[in-house]
Amino acid sequence: MVNYLYGLPSFIAYLVTAIVLLAAFMYCYSRITPHHEWTLIREGNAAAASAYGGSILGFTIPLYSAMAHSINFIDFVLWGVVAFVVQLATFFGVKLFLRKQGESLSQHITEGHQAYGILMASVAVAVGLLNAASMTW
Repeated sequence: MVNYLYGLPSFIAYLVTAIVLLAAFMYCYSRITPHHEWTLIREGNAAAASAYGGSILGFTIPLYSAMAHSINFIDFVLWGVVAFVVQLATFFGVKLFLRKQGESLSQHITEGHQAYGILMASVAVAVGLLNAASMTW
């Protein structure tokens, strides 16, 4: 019976660390964006919910890949941090691209323009998938 539970400490360490990284990502993402996700979501803003949800998925997908493919716990944490940085950079990349087009991503999301929320979510998930695939050495 004890042999069956041999991996339990590792399971708990990986799971708790992944949840901490996810919570840290959610906090940092909501702090660096000019719009206030939680306020907008509480007000029923679907664009904000879509963009934020997509960014969470875009981070979690490569975090999963890092967990599944890492050679040890430290490797997992380091690749989790890489996923964190890539997803934050994705937001700034989309924001910069739209700024060049004369538009403000955050303004559109604040105004509830669902197309912008869906665009941000789609790009975040797409980059997350590419990031995850890059971690399958």
